[in-house]
Amino acid sequence: QVAAASGHTVVLVDQSDEILKKSTKGIEESLKRVTKKKFADKPEAGAEFIKKTLKNLTTSTDAASVVHSTDLVIEAIVENLEVKNELFKRLDKFAPEHTIFASNTSSLQITKMANATTRQDRFGGLHFFNPVPMMKLVEVIKTPMTSQKTFESLVDFSKAVGKSPVSCKDTPGFIVNRLLVPYMMEAVRLFERGDASKEDIDVAMKLGAGYPMGPFELLDYVGLDTSKYIIDGWHSLEPNNPLFAPSPLLNKLVEEKKLGKKTGEGFYKY
Repeated sequence: QVAAASGHTVVLVDQSDEILKKSTKGIEESLKRVTKKKFADKPEAGAEFIKKTLKNLTTSTDAASVVHSTDLVIEAIVENLEVKNELFKRLDKFAPEHTIFASNTSSLQITKMANATTRQDRFGGLHFFNPVPMMKLVEVIKTPMTSQKTFESLVDFSKAVGKSPVSCKDTPGFIVNRLLVPYMMEAVRLFERGDASKEDIDVAMKLGAGYPMGPFELLDYVGLDTSKYIIDGWHSLEPNNPLFAPSPLLNKLVEEKKLGKKTGEGFYKY
């Protein structure tokens, strides 16, 4: 959406036409919300903006067949290294030599994905934040093999879609999640020890630190399964790091399929 809205030609690829129809509809709805704010007193200009943006967007279920004419591939599929590597390996065969590959992963190593291809120097991370149309940040990740030219292209692209890029090495969680996930886990441990209620911890962080959501609200919003997946991955990389220690309570909730907002219950009921 943000790429198409800033004048880029985009092909959105997913597994079925059904998913793509739903995605296109979602983008249309999102654009309507954007134009309500952006073109509040100019409805004709707003309608024109939506029309122009959607014109820049086509869809496909076959990534290999569309990649031959792209300059940049951004992958945002399931957080599973094997599945991602399989996709990158396949696209590497069909993409032109100049094409840059980027992953939107929040927790996996970019270097491991780059190594699945023959374009390690044209591979980096572009980590966008949810919801992307609203959030201004993009983390641009440079692996030891990413060329300076590739890195600069990724920074330029981030600016061209209206975002503020920050740069980070290929380290677990990059900047935001590396600080945010241990903070959320520490909140769970505080609650597990019985030191404070989850409600009071949430209120304290909102009113005392100015955060828009407390840590338990945020965990429920992100998804407890996603949070557990991230912390488990980091724990296996650095088993002696106390910041990455798993939480019995988080594990129990995930086991009970209480995954947060998306299932109607996590730390809170919805």
